[in-house]
Amino acid sequence: MEASLAFPLLAGLIGIALFFDFLNGLHDAANSIATIVSTRVLRPQYAVAWAAFFNFIAFMFFGLHVAETLGTGIIDPHIVSPQVIFAALMGAILWNIITWVFGIPSSSSHALIGGLVGAGLAKVGFSSIVWGGLLKTGAAIFMSPAIGFFLALVLVLAVSWIFVRQTPFAVDRTFRIMQFVSASLYSLGHGGNDAQKTMGIIAVLLFSQGYLGESFYVPFWVVITCQSAMALGTLFGGWRIVHTMGSKITRLNPMQGFCAETGGALGAVGPPGLGLPGLAPHPHPGRYRGRGRAPPGPRRPRGPGG
Repeated sequence: MEASLAFPLLAGLIGIALFFDFLNGLHDAANSIATIVSTRVLRPQYAVAWAAFFNFIAFMFFGLHVAETLGTGIIDPHIVSPQVIFAALMGAILWNIITWVFGIPSSSSHALIGGLVGAGLAKVGFSSIVWGGLLKTGAAIFMSPAIGFFLALVLVLAVSWIFVRQTPFAVDRTFRIMQFVSASLYSLGHGGNDAQKTMGIIAVLLFSQGYLGESFYVPFWVVITCQSAMALGTLFGGWRIVHTMGSKITRLNPMQGFCAETGGALGAVGPPGLGLPGLAPHPHPGRYRGRGRAPPGPRRPRGPGG
């Protein structure tokens, strides 16, 4: 256990962690709203408010398994020091800023987990790594895009045949309503996943300083503060990335947008329930491409159905 850090420095380090959480919400706002904006179901300013609300209330639907995994399951919590936390956060923050400036829809979680592992390696070497947790997290990283791809592909094919006898207007009207549900589910998955990573970082910092006693847990004030920081970041939105995600990958109509969001949501909400730091942005490009790969087929609905 490291020597106790002066309270003002501890508060400053927690502030940096919350700033990362804010940037995470800002950076990943595009993942929550790009589809519903690109289909013109909601205007951007309303879409970010919608996503921010569901990001904030996500802690009511998910446990804190992801926070516990990040706090104790990536590197050994007993080697964690303020220097380790600072290095991990600054690396992740710099990467977030760079990708936000250039409009690159990258993963904040990649940066944070990589920074945490790198800082642990620099301090004590490979003995710092909790290999079981890191390998499970790595598996989730690679599985998320594939899950998003195949779920979106299957959903597009299924709803195309289910609604084959409906008029384009009826299909469009139905899925404009259903997209509110799918966008809400995706924002819940995002808030229940990404905000917990910062919770884990703050909680392991408090644990390393003796504020949590002998057992690791996530205080409720940490939960509320992190959810609020992410929701605030989402409320500000990331317009450069919205443009990339919403128009430069695949243009969508409401039916396809619903399938893309639902595929992404199912890929995003699964890992938190398993305690895995799944990566919310990853199912998103995969689901776009899953929609884009769906074969047109002779009976697919024209107009809203593509």
